[in-house]
Amino acid sequence: MQLANQKQQEQHLSHKFGLVDYLQFIFPSLIGIILFIIPFPYNDGVTIPVAILAGWVQEFLGSSIPYIMTALVTLTGIISLFTTLAKPKFIMNSLFLAKLFYVTPIWLVTRLLGMIFSIMVLFKLGPEAIWSDATGGTLLFDLIPVLFSVFLFAGLFLPLLLDFGLLELFGALLTKVMRPLFKLPGRSSVDAIASWLGDGTIGVLLTSKQYEDGYYTKRESAIIATTFSVVSITFTVVILQHMGLENMFGPFYLTIVIAGLVAAMITLRIPPLSRKPDTFYEDAEKKIDESIPDNVSRFKWGATQAVEQAKRNSDYAKVFKGGIQNVLDMWMGVVPVVMAIGTIALVIAESTPLFQYLGAPFLPILTFLQVPEAAAAAQTMVIGFADMFLPAILGADIESDMTRFIIAGVSITQLIYMSEVGGLLLGSKIPVSFLDLVIIFLQRTIITLPIIVGMAHILF
Repeated sequence: MQLANQKQQEQHLSHKFGLVDYLQFIFPSLIGIILFIIPFPYNDGVTIPVAILAGWVQEFLGSSIPYIMTALVTLTGIISLFTTLAKPKFIMNSLFLAKLFYVTPIWLVTRLLGMIFSIMVLFKLGPEAIWSDATGGTLLFDLIPVLFSVFLFAGLFLPLLLDFGLLELFGALLTKVMRPLFKLPGRSSVDAIASWLGDGTIGVLLTSKQYEDGYYTKRESAIIATTFSVVSITFTVVILQHMGLENMFGPFYLTIVIAGLVAAMITLRIPPLSRKPDTFYEDAEKKIDESIPDNVSRFKWGATQAVEQAKRNSDYAKVFKGGIQNVLDMWMGVVPVVMAIGTIALVIAESTPLFQYLGAPFLPILTFLQVPEAAAAAQTMVIGFADMFLPAILGADIESDMTRFIIAGVSITQLIYMSEVGGLLLGSKIPVSFLDLVIIFLQRTIITLPIIVGMAHILF
């Protein structure tokens, strides 16, 4: 078998590609890098082109987006219920429609809750705790318009990163870095870069798509999605501005990168991530082979694999159709989950002292670490699980610059917050449960807190 693989690899290398073949790899991949990864100056800040396009759509559609998304979420809930009860042939015989609408009972209930909450918030029906600006209103009027526009362009343009060889090239080049440090394929580095420079939700979407296509195992997809889907540079700047620390962007971002890398290396080696099986998604065939022929450079092998992948996807109409399906899958499969789970989490955060109680054990830890205003800081340590911006809201009035720096750093490196990334993960096919997310959130908090506090003591 090994000899057969070696022979096949040698045949790949001996295959001659023309200029058109290389351009078919280079141009789509380059456009994908520009759209998703390279930040540009824009409106006195920096952001990626996909975010700029998303912003234009938001400005153009304005206040109509909550109505559009409520209609879509409602349609999703009704069709999902109808499909579950009646199993109509026109849906069940379509691989895409069946995957989109024929869901398990728990996800059906979640979609129906998302539908009910959306209607309640849009028309201000029922208890104010559901539709207030601090709970459901935050999601429907602030977050979901962003997701609507980001999903539109991410879904359409993700194939430029996924299907034209870029991941094959990076996979060959970076396997020797990603495997020993993170036990991951080299191609996962693109997910990390897209998250760091672009947006954490894009990282989750990239990972989910590759997992379903057979490029990642259950364990690998869970690790990538929960450790590399970091908050974008753009949102980091927003947090710092809210905390009055925008002049410290450089040392702050260095701090969260160091803390994030350490957390990633530790959490993937302990349960629950370490116990995820190395098996592939349902009937997906394994599509990744990291072996490289002897006496062949990693770059040459990666480039060969990349061009072959690009040639396999030369039917651009099919690629565009897949992009449209990606958009619908995100709008109808993910947004209802974000609305349902995010609303419940924010209602708990706003209406009960639960997160204050949960944050109480951090008071002696923060006191021991000599954090100023430790009591106020302790209340913010766990509330970020509901929404990443909540710690910044609660901590903005703290007088100590050092404490605000710590709160901002911890809130960003925790990664798992239910109003966005957590909801996206639970709505995706990536094999993580709600309990997994709770445990990983606490693990990341415990691991990153002393690192961030240590850096804060150096800087202040």
